[in-house]
Amino acid sequence: MAKLDAYKDIVGNDIIDELYLLAEKLSGIVVQNINSTFVCGGVAEILAYMVPLLNDLGVTAKWDVIKGDEKFFLITKKMHNALHAVKEKFTDREFRYFLEINEQNLKHLDLYGDVIFIHDPQPIALIKDRKDIHGKWAWRCHIDFSNPDQKTWLFLKQFIDRYDCAVFSAPAFARELAVRQVLISPSIDPLNEKNKELSPDEVESVFSQYGIDRTRPVITQISRFDYLKDPLGVIRAYQLVKKNVDCQLVLAGGGATDDPEGEEVLEKVKTQAADDQDIHVLLLPPASHLEINALQRGSSVVLQKSLREGFGLTVAEALWKAKPVIASAVGGIPLQIKHQYSGILTHTIEGTAYWIKRLLNDPEYAHGLGIQGREHVKHHFLITRHLRDYLMLFLSLSHKEEVVYL
Repeated sequence: MAKLDAYKDIVGNDIIDELYLLAEKLSGIVVQNINSTFVCGGVAEILAYMVPLLNDLGVTAKWDVIKGDEKFFLITKKMHNALHAVKEKFTDREFRYFLEINEQNLKHLDLYGDVIFIHDPQPIALIKDRKDIHGKWAWRCHIDFSNPDQKTWLFLKQFIDRYDCAVFSAPAFARELAVRQVLISPSIDPLNEKNKELSPDEVESVFSQYGIDRTRPVITQISRFDYLKDPLGVIRAYQLVKKNVDCQLVLAGGGATDDPEGEEVLEKVKTQAADDQDIHVLLLPPASHLEINALQRGSSVVLQKSLREGFGLTVAEALWKAKPVIASAVGGIPLQIKHQYSGILTHTIEGTAYWIKRLLNDPEYAHGLGIQGREHVKHHFLITRHLRDYLMLFLSLSHKEEVVYL
């Protein structure tokens, strides 16, 4: 993990100095992050670099994870889908079981933070007995809340309204709540293994490892195997392009311990791709950061064809590498891409195919999009901006007598 001063070469001394000044005001404050998994997925990835950097600043930041069985995570996956407007049916028994697992965690989990920072729905009900626990509580939503299933939303809202604030990734996710709402977009770490600079030989080595031919265009989507990432739609878009352009497709990603649908989606992807040797389906282990970095850097075009998306960190990752990105205009993705300036936004399979062909046939235009996309990420979606936002949030929660503007 890079120390904070290492970011000065990217963002400048003034920004790093400001972070140290803000952190000084949090001396003695303990921030306890709680989510549902240490590995895989954007939340775990953000916490993995955020917690050490907060500690490097002098802020005592901790990270704990709740425990749950397969039944619990099947229920929370249904909640995740329902909040993304997927039609799901819940029974009262499922909601009761969700609460039972939160109750069990509440008995065994030490809630010691001055600021208790809960991430996503899985541990949301830990606040149930707040009156017996000191500290300020913030709930961080990393998912697309623009059109949630109302039954699921109302079930969760009873807990959200007990928090001191709710944090969302994009303005479209704001809801009518009894507590104040804060907008904080996620970020990438430009110095970690997934985003650091790689040599041409390192990139070539990864492509050779997976048998991908770099003499022909490569279209890549990096995402866990999830219906909402629409890998089957990506294959259909590629097939439309393939009629006119000799190209290859890479679908690479992994699963998450709190996502039990991954194996089912992966099998459907493999079935649809079985007859085409130019489709490379790569199930990557959790620590495959260098491989993901190289796959993005060596690709001609990077896709993120999500049906719903809380933010889509893979978009920022690819833009940081100055790659032309085509992504769905959903969730937090339009914050990262200004259409035809820093990338391309699409709405359909046919539209995605059109823009893939356009960028493959006009490499100069594609290159310009990539350069502009990198600058946009540099100014808005790096870890240093995210750290500042979190420091301001923690200050606003822990210093009632001071006015802190977010």
